[in-house]
Amino acid sequence: MKNRMRSRMHLAVWAAFVVLGVLFAAAEVRADTFTPADLQMYVTAGSLNVRTGPSVQAQVRNILHRGDAVRVTGSGTEWNRIRLDGGEYYVAKRYLSETAVTQSNLRETEDAGSKGVKQTLPEGVKTRRVSVTDSMQFASCSRIRSGSTVLYENKKGAHGSIVVAVNAGHGTKGGSSVKTLSHPDGSPKVTGGTNANGAVYSTAISYGMSFLDGTAEHTVTLREAKLLRDELLSRGYSVLMLREESDVQLDNIARTILANTFAACHVAIHWDATGSDKGAFFMSVPDALKTMEPVASVWKRSEALGDSLIKGLRERGVKIFGDGRMAMDLTQTSYSTVPSVDIELGDKASNYDSATLRLLAKGLADGIERYVLP
Repeated sequence: MKNRMRSRMHLAVWAAFVVLGVLFAAAEVRADTFTPADLQMYVTAGSLNVRTGPSVQAQVRNILHRGDAVRVTGSGTEWNRIRLDGGEYYVAKRYLSETAVTQSNLRETEDAGSKGVKQTLPEGVKTRRVSVTDSMQFASCSRIRSGSTVLYENKKGAHGSIVVAVNAGHGTKGGSSVKTLSHPDGSPKVTGGTNANGAVYSTAISYGMSFLDGTAEHTVTLREAKLLRDELLSRGYSVLMLREESDVQLDNIARTILANTFAACHVAIHWDATGSDKGAFFMSVPDALKTMEPVASVWKRSEALGDSLIKGLRERGVKIFGDGRMAMDLTQTSYSTVPSVDIELGDKASNYDSATLRLLAKGLADGIERYVLP
């Protein structure tokens, strides 16, 4: 009798496991069933785990933050499939929105009450992704160009026909280990900088410096770029965001190519690596490059754009370094066919709290308007 009871108990336990296995398998099948999608969405949570599978038990491969833009390739019941760093991953669906989110908080302890404030795009603004194609000038010179950018077309804006390329400096994983030609004609650099004077090949895109408190420059340039984007959209301009994510696989040449193709001017945002809080300045064109194409055809307009940016910042009370310019041989400058400026908004000792970044965004927008409007 006892043996029969034990057998029945074993059989019941085994049956229960079979049922559970079927249920888990069915749940997994449902979780892995996604409706194909191609959407630009934004993270609404303070931080969001990027997992290898649609399950909280799946391995975490990355972490996104509020305001980060992601490309959704599949929509499920509780999970969305996204494309990131060349791979397919999964995030909780409830923490994504098709509405852009302002991410102006820069330190965990600052502006806690303002975290998560949603920024609704102005009426008439539509977005689309654009990428480098083989037919674009200088495309063969780029070594990292698998990523894409977001073009905000301000169809009802007063100046919607004017597209401003906003470049959040750095933010390309692996870019510092790749080399590209310093100049399209193969000539060597004429000044030092990230790469040495005389270098024929330059770093495709550097990682950037860290502020004195350890914050990576590329995170601050991205936050500033988003503020400038919102400021320009509110003033009626269209904006090409050359980086709107923590990582975009586009090197300096690829970003410049896209700015050349889609924008009227190109503003790259950086902070310098010095530690004296010296103020803002722009990288002007060295005399030795002014006869090399395409620089020769555009350098005067680039200088005028740089001067306008400095005036806009100065009139907002921003500290300016010297006369506001420093001659530097940059890949961006060498490949630009539209007015193009690398603006250094300070250095690693400079303040970058929310109020400061908002002020800088307004000053930059003032400078851009000073340049592009008649």
